[in-house]
Amino acid sequence: MAVSFDLFGTLVDAETPDDPASAVAAELRDRGVAVPADFGNAYREMHIDAPAGAEVPLPAHVAAALASRGVDASNNAARRAVVAAFDPTVTRREGALDAIEAAADRGTVGLCSNCSVPELVGRTLVRADLRGSFDAVVTSVGCGWRKPDRRVFETTAERLGCEPADLVHVGDDPDTDGGVSRVGGRFVDIAEVPLPELPTWLGSRP
Repeated sequence: MAVSFDLFGTLVDAETPDDPASAVAAELRDRGVAVPADFGNAYREMHIDAPAGAEVPLPAHVAAALASRGVDASNNAARRAVVAAFDPTVTRREGALDAIEAAADRGTVGLCSNCSVPELVGRTLVRADLRGSFDAVVTSVGCGWRKPDRRVFETTAERLGCEPADLVHVGDDPDTDGGVSRVGGRFVDIAEVPLPELPTWLGSRP
């Protein structure tokens, strides 16, 4: 059995900015970028025409938003500002580690997370003391596709050495995590099987 887990809202709780545009703008100013007065509007507009299901890295979006107002963010300022703006306090959720270990007892175990911010998943795993717990870590910013797109689950299955239809994905959002059903896999909703109960659930699988 191969099991993958969602990260945010499933294994961890993370405090992210209430107003991402303002947080990013403040970090841009700290790096000498002349932030336009209507950056909030620019941040909320679409600037990159990506294929359906594709992930647009947030630094690329921010750089495009600035460019739409005639501002050039040089020296990788957009990426550095985004990484700094999304620097959360992280709390590992009850039962997370036991659930991961129970999954590892049954086969390969992975992480499959929607995240458009570079470095955020890695830092979150370190702060939650979960680094090294997975055979594969797949992020949307890394593979280029967001859940529920089938390609992110196909990538996860490939890296875990299983067929997509044999993948069990544990998460908190039926609309995104439930996309595993598009490849024939099984979605386990933590609202129905809480993490502390997952070891027993896994143990009952043939």
